Amino acid sequence: MNIYKMRDLVIEGITKKRDDVSHKFDREKEELRVERKDNGQGITIALAKALNKAKNDDKIIDELVYYIDESLTRMGAENIDAATATIYPVVRATSFPEETKGGEKFIITPHTNETRIYYAVDFDKSYRLIDEALLESLGMSEEDLKVLADNNLKNLPVEIKKQTVQENDFYFINHNDGYDSSRILNTAFLHEMLGKTEGEMLVGLPHQDVLIIADCKNNVGYDIMAQMMMQYFTEGLTPITSLSFSYDGTKLQPVFILGKQRNYNKKSNSEESSE
Repeated sequence: MNIYKMRDLVIEGITKKRDDVSHKFDREKEELRVERKDNGQGITIALAKALNKAKNDDKIIDELVYYIDESLTRMGAENIDAATATIYPVVRATSFPEETKGGEKFIITPHTNETRIYYAVDFDKSYRLIDEALLESLGMSEEDLKVLADNNLKNLPVEIKKQTVQENDFYFINHNDGYDSSRILNTAFLHEMLGKTEGEMLVGLPHQDVLIIADCKNNVGYDIMAQMMMQYFTEGLTPITSLSFSYDGTKLQPVFILGKQRNYNKKSNSEESSE
C-alpha cells in the first residue's frame, strides 16, 4: 500500500459513513484533511505516519475511519455539560499548536522542555481539547479544571507488560484509551516504578498511545531504549517526543542516547510477563 492508496481507502470509508464531509489532500505534507460541511471543523491525518503503522496493524484503515467519524460527530455537538463531562490531561510536543484554527487559545500547563500539558473532554472514542472559550462555557476556573483532570487521571487503570532483555527491564503501558502517555503525570505511579528499579529509571512517551519505562542496568539497556523510542515515535499517529527522560523521584530530565545495536528486535531474546 502507498500513500495514495491509503488516502483513497480512508476517503471511501468515511464517505460511506456520512455525506456531510469534504476532504482535501496536501501532496507536499502527505496529509488528508476531512471537514464537516456545516461548520468547517475537521481533522487532519498524517498519512505517512499512518502508513508506517499499517506495517504492524492490518486494521489501520478501519481505525482511521472510525476515529475520523467519531471526531467529526463530536465537532457537531455544541453543548458540553460540565456536570457530566469527563476531563483528562493529555501530553503533547512543544511544537503542537497553542491555539485552535479559529484563534482560541488552548488551556496549557508547562511540563518539560519537550512537552506541554493540554486538557481534553473525553467522549469515549474521541476527545476535544479545551480552549478558553470552552472553559468559559463549562463555568470552571483553570485551577478547578486542572484539579479535576488530575483526579480523573489517578483513577485510570495502569496495566503493565514487562520485557527483560539482557538484564534490562522494560515496562509498557498501552491501553489504547487515548491517555497512555498521560500516565506520566501520575506521580504516585512513577514513584512506585522507581521503587522497583535497580539501575537508572528512564521514561518515554514517544506517542499518545504508549508509555515506556525502562530499568537500565547496563549500556545495552540505554541503546535498546533509544531504538524503541525512535521506532514508536515514527509509528505513532500523534507523536510526542523520541527523547527519553531520566526520573529520580523529583523531576524528569531529558536524556540524549545514541543507539548502536542496529539489529535489536524488541520481541527477540526477551521474557514477557504482566504485572
